[in-house]
Amino acid sequence: MKNIIKVLTIWVLTFGMVGTAKAGILEEMQLRARVGYSIGGTAPIPLPETIRSIDSYTLTPSFMAGVDAQLPLNQRWGISVGLHFENKAMDGDVTTKAYYMEVIKGDSKLTGLYTGHVNQKVTQWMFTIPVQATLQLGQKLSLRGGPYFSLLTSKEFSGIASDGYLRENNPTGAKILMGNKEGEWATYDFNDDMQTFQFGIGVGADWQVHKRIGLSADLNWGLTGIFPSDFKTIEQTLYPIYGTIGVFYRLK
Repeated sequence: MKNIIKVLTIWVLTFGMVGTAKAGILEEMQLRARVGYSIGGTAPIPLPETIRSIDSYTLTPSFMAGVDAQLPLNQRWGISVGLHFENKAMDGDVTTKAYYMEVIKGDSKLTGLYTGHVNQKVTQWMFTIPVQATLQLGQKLSLRGGPYFSLLTSKEFSGIASDGYLRENNPTGAKILMGNKEGEWATYDFNDDMQTFQFGIGVGADWQVHKRIGLSADLNWGLTGIFPSDFKTIEQTLYPIYGTIGVFYRLK
C-alpha cells in the first residue's frame, strides 16, 4: 500500500507542476483512457553465446490499463503524463551451454555452469508513470516518446533446469545430472532478488479512428535490469522489452 501511495503522489505532483506551468492550456487538456495487450520478454541484449537457442515462447496474459493527460504546448507539440497499471510476463524455453546459474535440486543448493534445457517464467505487476513528448501529425495521427518509471507491486522469476548437467563451481567441477521428470530436474526462484523500481524509454503512436475512439501501438524498452547490479547469480543483465497494441477512449 505504501508503494501505491508513492506512485500516486509522484503522478499528482508531476501533473500538478505541468498544469501550473501551463494553466491557460488546461481547458484544452485531453484525458485518454487506455487498455492494451503486451507481447515481449525479459532477456539480455545481445543474447550471450551461453544461450544456444530459443526453443519456445508461450504467449502469456500481459495487460495494461490506465489514463493519460495530454497538454498541448502549441498546435503540434505537447506533453503527456500517465498512470498505468500493467503486467509484463514471459514463459519461454531455451537451451544453454556452460551458463552460470544457481539451482535447487532436492535439498541442495548448487552453483555452477549449466548445459541443457531451461524453462523460465517471469511475471511483473506494476504501476507505471510515462512522461512523454507528443507530436501531432495531421488530424488523426500523433507520436509519443519519453521516459517511464515503474514501481512493482508483485514479481516472479522462476523456472526449471532439465535434460542436462551442471558442472559445480567451475568448468571441471563435479558433473551433476538433471533429468526430465519431477525429482530429477532442478528449480530456481529469484523472486525476492528482483528490483522494485524500473526505468526505461517508451515510444508510441495514436491513430484517431473516431471522434473519441482510437488505436495505439507502443514499444517500451527497459534501461535498468530486473535485478540489481550486485546480483551475480545470473551473469547477464536482463532487460524488459515489450510492445503493446491497444485502444483508447477520449474522456475529455
